[in-house]
Amino acid sequence: MTVDAHHHLWDLSVRDQDWIPEHSPLRRDFALTDLEPEASAAGVTRTVLVQTVTVPEETPELLALADRHDLIAGVVGWTDLTRPDIADELARLRRFPGGAHLKGIRHQVQGEPDPRWLLRPDVRRGLAALADAGLVHDLVVLPHQLPACVEAARSAPGLTFVLDHVGKPPIASGALEPWATHLRALAALPNTFCKLSGLVTEADPATWTVADLRPYAETALAAFGPERVMYGSDWPVCTQSATYAQVLESARELTAGFGARERAAVFEGTARRVYGL
Repeated sequence: MTVDAHHHLWDLSVRDQDWIPEHSPLRRDFALTDLEPEASAAGVTRTVLVQTVTVPEETPELLALADRHDLIAGVVGWTDLTRPDIADELARLRRFPGGAHLKGIRHQVQGEPDPRWLLRPDVRRGLAALADAGLVHDLVVLPHQLPACVEAARSAPGLTFVLDHVGKPPIASGALEPWATHLRALAALPNTFCKLSGLVTEADPATWTVADLRPYAETALAAFGPERVMYGSDWPVCTQSATYAQVLESARELTAGFGARERAAVFEGTARRVYGL
């Protein structure tokens, strides 16, 4: 069995996805009915559905989808971490239909101009509330924001942090540093985990090969170890560069040197354990 620990869904008639460029092939609806045949053909039996926009209405909608569809085992939603009543808001979200599927909260830190946004006192208070609620915090950041992630994770040892997309390394340029050094510093903290996801999107969309991805995947796998790495497709964002099947196959090729136990961790066990699926 395979768990896809990171994908998205959206309906543009319900809400615009203002991060999608005007003429992008992503500017259309992507529904669960689109994903289900792809997942089934790939042997994916459970998924984690992740937020895309920073509006409070989206998370209850994602939870309702999880409530109706067995494929979605968990939801990483969004709420304003800086709100004074963050603990009450997290409890409210869990009262929605499907609320038991809420496993974590994510904020688009990559879009914050302050590279130390995670270290603001109001944000730290929100992160503490996530820990108290037994939720995970997904980190979607750019490489220059990784040092703040290290400080945040170190200061909140009771909170599990999951780094999305391996911290978005500059694969297209071929550069490893300073991303690799920052990544290793984050991995040195026991409350941090990493998603083997989003790599094809950071590579050249037209010419990427598994060899292009390998230095970055191997750096992450060596730093975190397979017991703290989980596979994610990043569908449908990945479709700009590869099909659902191609992304999964590339991840399998990148982990081919591991034994069966380590591969089982990457493709199922880590996600189940971290998100309580």
